[in-house]
Amino acid sequence: MTDGVTICECFARDGLQHEPAFVPTATKVALLEGFVRAGFTRVEATSYSHPERVPAFADASEVLASLGHRPGVAFKATCPNPRAVSRALADLDRGAGAQELSLLVSASESHTERNLRTTRAAQWERVAEMIRLADKRFRLIGVVSVAFGCPFEGAVDPGRVAEDVARFADLGADAVTLGDTTGVATPKTVAALFERLGKAHPGLPLIAHFHNSRGAGIANAVAALDAGCRHFDSAMGGVGGHPASIGYGAGLTGNVCTEDLVDLFHAMGVRTGLDPDALAESSAACEKALGRPLHSMVARAGFARTQGESRR
Repeated sequence: MTDGVTICECFARDGLQHEPAFVPTATKVALLEGFVRAGFTRVEATSYSHPERVPAFADASEVLASLGHRPGVAFKATCPNPRAVSRALADLDRGAGAQELSLLVSASESHTERNLRTTRAAQWERVAEMIRLADKRFRLIGVVSVAFGCPFEGAVDPGRVAEDVARFADLGADAVTLGDTTGVATPKTVAALFERLGKAHPGLPLIAHFHNSRGAGIANAVAALDAGCRHFDSAMGGVGGHPASIGYGAGLTGNVCTEDLVDLFHAMGVRTGLDPDALAESSAACEKALGRPLHSMVARAGFARTQGESRR
C-alpha cells in the first residue's frame, strides 16, 4: 500500500477542550506553528464555543490572529451554532480567520442535549443557518458525533448516521467526519460504515475521527483505511475528549495518538507528508505544555525508520 492520506492535527482543539487548566495563548500558537513545520496541511486550531461554557477557547480570535494565513495550510475552527459562525466571519473579515469550519450534529438525542443543549431537529436547523451564513467563504466540515455508539443511549443505528451524512452532503458540506466520540467502535463496525458511505457518496471525503478510550483506535484507523478512507483526525499524545465542564465518558477519553498513527502508516508504506523528526519535537512540546507525559507509545519508543526516509 503506497497511496497517501491526510491527517488533521487536533491537539489544539479536541485535545485542549478536555484540559481543566487554561493553556496560554502564546503556548497554543507556538504548538500550532510546530504542527505546520511538521507538515500538517489541516490543523484544528480552536473553537468558537461560548467562552463561559468552554473557557479553553476564550482566546479563539487571538490565536487565529497570531497565526495569520499560511500558504497550503488550512486552520479549522469548530462552530456549534450560528453565533459562532458570525464570530468566524468577523475574524475572516479582519484577515485572520480560519479556512475551515466544523459544524456539529450528534447521532443521538441524548448526546445532542448534553453536548449542544438542544434537540437533533433544532440543531439541524442551526446547521442549515450556519451554512447559509458562511456563504461559501469557508471549507465546511460536517461532523456526526457518537456515530458508532452513544454513552447515554448505547447502540446507534448506522442508517441514522447515513441519513445525517446525506443531509450534510445535500446542504453543501465539503467533507463529513464520523466521530467515535467515546471509543466504542470496532474494526468490523468501522469497515461496514465506511464502505456503505463510500458507495453512497463516492465524491464526498469522509474523515475518520476515533477516540482510543478502549484501546481500539489504531485498529479502527486501519480498518477505515482498508475501507477506502484517506482522511483522519488525531491528536498529539492521544489527548482530548468532551469539554472539561461536561461529564460523560470515562477512562482515557482522548483521540488516537498522532505519533502512533503516523508511525504505523509510515511502516505500512502509506504517505502522510509528515516529518517524524518534527513530529517528535511537537510531541515533546505538547507534553511540556501540559506538564506531564502523554499517551503516545512512539513518544517513548521512538519513530521507526523505514527505508531510511524521514518524510514519507
